[in-house]
Amino acid sequence: MKLHNLERPDITSGKKRLGKGHGSGFGKTAGKGHKGQKSRSGGNIPAWFEGGQMPLQRRLPKRGFTNIFIKQFRFVNLGDLHEFEAKEFDIKSLEELNLIRKPKASEIAPVKVLANGSVTFDRKIIIKANAFSKIAKELIEKQGGMAEVI
Repeated sequence: MKLHNLERPDITSGKKRLGKGHGSGFGKTAGKGHKGQKSRSGGNIPAWFEGGQMPLQRRLPKRGFTNIFIKQFRFVNLGDLHEFEAKEFDIKSLEELNLIRKPKASEIAPVKVLANGSVTFDRKIIIKANAFSKIAKELIEKQGGMAEVI
């Protein structure tokens, strides 16, 4: 055995066996110190607890507000419709083509058609939706199509 061939011996010790007597080195208090909340069973303190001091989330001011009357739309872009060969689109057909998500039973979100990706839009189509952006409506009617609000 030479000096450059030396390897560390394989010494593996088992896990600490807490509370197994004085000889183990972790007997009696099992490494938890003496008394106090952290030494008791179930004595874990939440990370945000500040020892009775007014917590940070209560010291900071509340900001902003949520408008409960806002309308949540499901959006369709004219650029997405360009890929499909159909001449007529309604809400049901848009759901079947997976262009808009199907509403859950508790929500009935209206559908709005937007003009995103409409640079190459050059087809005559009929679309029935709940709302249209101003530019989308102009583009559809400019191509001879119809934007019908239902």
